[in-house]
Parts: sequence; C-alpha cells; structure tokens
Amino acid sequence: MKYDLSGRLVIGIASSALFDLTDGDAVFRERGEDAYRTHQEAHVDDVLATGVAFPFVRRLLSLNDLADPVDPLVEVIVLSRNDPDTGLRVMRSIAAHGLRISRAVFRQGRPSHRFMPALNMSLFLSANGSDVREAVADGMPAGHVLATERIDDETDRELRIAFDFDGVVADDSSERIYQDAGIAEFRAHEVLNVATAHDPGPLKEFLAGINRIQRREDEERRRDPAYRPRLRVSLVTARDAPAHERAVRSLKRWGLRVDDAFFLGGVDKAAVMRALDPHIFFDDQVSHLNGTAPATPSVHVPFGIVNAPPKLTESSVEERMRAER
Repeated sequence: MKYDLSGRLVIGIASSALFDLTDGDAVFRERGEDAYRTHQEAHVDDVLATGVAFPFVRRLLSLNDLADPVDPLVEVIVLSRNDPDTGLRVMRSIAAHGLRISRAVFRQGRPSHRFMPALNMSLFLSANGSDVREAVADGMPAGHVLATERIDDETDRELRIAFDFDGVVADDSSERIYQDAGIAEFRAHEVLNVATAHDPGPLKEFLAGINRIQRREDEERRRDPAYRPRLRVSLVTARDAPAHERAVRSLKRWGLRVDDAFFLGGVDKAAVMRALDPHIFFDDQVSHLNGTAPATPSVHVPFGIVNAPPKLTESSVEERMRAER
C-alpha cells in the first residue's frame, strides 16, 4: 500500500546529528574504512549515546500522539553516508531509544540530499558541515548542527524552537542591503517596503509545517480545555524598530505565526537564548552561533550573502599567490 508523505512534516536527519558518533569517527579517521566497518559490526548492539539534535527529534516525534498512529503528523527519515551494514547500529540505537523512526536512506559514501524533494522533506540536519553546504548550494533546506557543551533532555514535554529571520525564514535580500550600504540604508529600505512581503528563505516551509502541528494543538485545546500546548516557536532577530514591522507583516502574509518575537537590535543573542532555553535554534550567521552553541543546541544555515566566499580582489590574489609559492 502506498504511503503518502504529502501533508506531513518530514525532516531528514543524519546519524551524526542524532547520536554521538565520536568513537566510530575516530576509528574511521585513524584506521580507515575497513576498520570502521569492523568496529561497527563488533559494536552493533552497543547503543549510541544521544547527540545534539536528539531532544529536538524526540519531542517532535512525540507530537504524533495528536493524530492517528497510521496517519502521523511528523515523519523523520535517516539520511546517511553509511552503507546498510554499518547503518545497522544506527537503526538498532534508534529502536533502543524508543524513537519512532522506521525509514532510512543509506548511501555508501555518497550524499543523500538529492532525495529530499522525493521524500517531501522541508529540513535536513547533519553535523557534517560540508554535506550541509552542498545541500544548501543545491537549493535544499539544510542546517549544520553544531557541537554543544549541553544536551539537556529534561522531562518537560514542551518543544521550543527558535528561528532567526533574514537568511533563515526569509531570504537575504535585505541582509544584502545591510552588508552593502549599512544600517541606515537597511532601515530606510525596510520602511519603504514595509507592505511588501519578503521572498521566502530556506526554512520557511519547515516553519509552515510546524505551524500545521500548532493548529492541530489549537483544535485539541478547543476540544479539551485542559490540554496544554507543547510546541512553542520564537523569532530571535537582530532587527529592531522600524525594520521589525516588515518581518511581522511578511509572516502574516505567508499565513505563518510565531508565539514570541525578540527584536534585539544588536543585543547579544546568547544571553537571550540562555533565558529562552530552546531545544534548537536556527541562524545563518556563525558570529551569532559562536555565542549560542555552548549552551544552546544551535544550527547553522549556510545560506545567503553572509555565507558567500569572500570576493578575491587583485591584492588578495597576489597575496595568495605569494603564499603558495
């Protein structure tokens, strides 16, 4: 019987984002692929420890209790460079941790992101930065899960997700103006175009999928006034007034919503994240994420002008040539 993924929130997850693969990675780097294969076979029943994205995935999947078990709201699919044999440890660890993940794509040594449209995915998460950059370069919505010092999967059932705006939910057209002309021109542009919605960014459809689940929670609360919504979405952006209004209007024009909005105007995002305590935070700027990652599960979305390689000027080309001689 055909299983239809349309209408569901589908995300792809690499095993590197879901679990701590430190031991296997060390074997692969130091002793090569054959030793890695032997190691994984010998440890196939050793359950992998949880990784940075595990609390986010566990909570996201738990929201399927709002729907019929045969018609879930959320689908998580493993996208892996492992081959099927070495992937057995990943799938057994998934089962041991009680995650309802039954679908996987194993591509020995090859990227899997090209299958995202076929699987209706609105997000791919990996701890392999090069895989994520390749996916984004091919137009796919993907994020690099950064290492963190804190993976606190507390017993509270709430799932808190935080998004930056420009280059994440929206495109980077306004960010380009800021980078080229400065803050004054950026603000003037946003005021002039306040009634014009931004073009969507890479994670706009993922937020739309999250909002669909929130609407299901709204229905549940109307049916059962005692029901406490578990999904909370925050916008955390360096925008401030008057540029904030175009962001708010764009979300409304798209039919999307957030529960909280922080228009920080250059205030350090890390301090806000420590108070907000999201289970995952998406931002396109490494400079912000360097501050948040130690205490907050953080995801770099390598999209847009701030992630473009630096332009080579004549002097920089000469300097590079001298360095290479």
